[in-house]
Amino acid sequence: MTDERSTWLFGYGSLIWRPDFPWLASRPARIRGWTRRFWQGSHDHRGVSDDPGRVATLIESPGEYCQGRAFLIEPAIFEHLDVREKNGYQRHPVEILFDQGSATGVVYVAPPDNFAFLGQAPLPEIATHINRCCGPSGTNREYLFRLARALREIDAIDPHVFQLERLVRGLSSTQPDFGTGN
Repeated sequence: MTDERSTWLFGYGSLIWRPDFPWLASRPARIRGWTRRFWQGSHDHRGVSDDPGRVATLIESPGEYCQGRAFLIEPAIFEHLDVREKNGYQRHPVEILFDQGSATGVVYVAPPDNFAFLGQAPLPEIATHINRCCGPSGTNREYLFRLARALREIDAIDPHVFQLERLVRGLSSTQPDFGTGN
């Protein structure tokens, strides 16, 4: 049984593959009107202050869908998530769509006016950036590769992520491959 105050949280980045919080239920989901892009800087996890990594955020995009994973969580979990997502992300209400039905929930979005927003760039430039960056949580490549693998596991299609994955893998065949195995 779930508490009536339980909330659905939509994850589209590292929350999909690294949910470091307790949850009551989890299932594949999608949201309408948003697209995932590697346009947010990460000074605290996948990069450092003078060389931030690039991580996912959502960009408003009418008619598009972003696929991810929804987690049913208790309200107290937001205390942890607000710290984890502190680098420019804000809670945003959203309708979460499931194969059967929908629910009102929350998603963390890093809006274009936040201090860490890096913005759009050509994909080869983003790939080079991701390939070189590393922070306290690991390499930026690892973040990208684990996200791509997690999206495949839920049968999600994301040309932006998958093209970046191909480009980064092509930059160096000597880099560790976090996208397969483990």
